Formats: sequence, C-alpha cells, structure tokens
Amino acid sequence: MLQATNLEDLQSALQYRFRTPRLLLQALMHRSYINENPGSEWSDNETLEFLGDAVLGLAVSHLLWNRFPHYNEGSLSRLRSAVVNERELAIVAVELNLGDYLFLGKGEEVTRGREKPSLLADTLEALLAAVYLDGGLEAATSVVETIFANYLDPQRLERPLDILDKDYKTQLQEITQSRFKLTPVYTLEAEEGPDHDKLFHMSVAVQGEVLAHGVGKSKKDSQQLAAKRVLEILASDPDALKDLT
Repeated sequence: MLQATNLEDLQSALQYRFRTPRLLLQALMHRSYINENPGSEWSDNETLEFLGDAVLGLAVSHLLWNRFPHYNEGSLSRLRSAVVNERELAIVAVELNLGDYLFLGKGEEVTRGREKPSLLADTLEALLAAVYLDGGLEAATSVVETIFANYLDPQRLERPLDILDKDYKTQLQEITQSRFKLTPVYTLEAEEGPDHDKLFHMSVAVQGEVLAHGVGKSKKDSQQLAAKRVLEILASDPDALKDLT
C-alpha cells in the first residue's frame, strides 16, 4: 500500500543513509494519511516533529557556537533565530523536494498539502528527529550542516548583526531605494484553499519588472519569501538588477 517517490534520492540529498528505513517512512506520515487509513500499522509524524524541533535547535546552536566563538549569547540567539524559523525550514524543505515524498490523505492532497509551508516545515523537523533516532546527535548535526549550508555560511552571517534584525522586505527596499531610488511593488497573483487554510501567491516587481514570487500562509509571509528570493539572487550576482538603472 505504501508508495512514495524514490527515497534513495532523499537520502542522497541528506547525505545520510538510514539503517532503519522505517524511521524515514515514519517521518513522512502526515496525520491525514493515517486518518484515512485507520487499519494501518503506522502512526503520524507529529511526535517526531516535537523531537525534531529540539534536535534542530541544538544542532544549529552547536554549529553557530563553533563558527562564531567570539559572539555573546544574545548575538548567537539572534543568528539562530535568523536560521531556525518556519519560513526558512519551508524553503529548505522545498530545496529537498520534501513534498514529493509525503504520505498524505486525499483531502490534504486536493488542497495541495505538498506545497504548504507549515506542513513542509513540520515534516523537515520530523525528518531530523528520525535521523537523530537512527544515527545519534552527531549524524543529525551533520545532516543539518549539509542541508542548511547556505544558512550557516560564515561569509553570509558574518556581517553587522543589526541586518539580521531587519526583515527581507526592509532589506530589499533599502537596496532598491539606495541604488535606484525605486520601491518594490508586491502584487497578489492568486490565492487558493479554504478560508481557514489559504495559500497566497505574491510577486515582487521593481520598475514593472517581476523579480521573484513567493507562496505562503499569509500575504505577509508570501511577500517576505518573494523578497528573500530577490536577496538571494543579489547575493550570488550583485549585478543582477543593473538593467533597472
């Protein structure tokens, strides 16, 4: 009865192979699947999610402590908050194509559960708990270091800490105003799902040119994701917006 996209691909992306594959499968079991398969021997991944939240926090804290030994507790806490939050977890989950591996019920499938940021973030935490139970804290920390590599790069994080206190929209607006005297414009492209569980699709444009899109549980989250993607483009190519001049 169980079917999923090739889990070999997921293990390759994690750079970790499970000794107990059942733990990996358990991490991918959403409660909607269990509810629609009451005779199943499986349980949902929510207790793993609870454990994974603690595993992730400890692993990221350890990695940041190693990279920034000269930072005080407050600075390290701010760095950790910039890395560990639902928005960033959902982005990492998308990069892993984690939605492709989920076991979902039909109702959740219809409402595009594989794309929901909160569901993806929760599943990523459950997955990290599964790694921890399978291989211990060292293995879990190694996986975190692999999948959060872009977020733990000292060159990215070693900058004035006040920048980390600014949200992505603020950072992008400061860049576009200082370089081009222009303000980003955010547009709601579409919304989907029931009122209690909507997804909002937003775009961000500068001088009429759409630069990126974001999808989130609120318009604000979607705008933040869109702005973040533009900032990532600029981080890899500082001249990416030169045509706007």
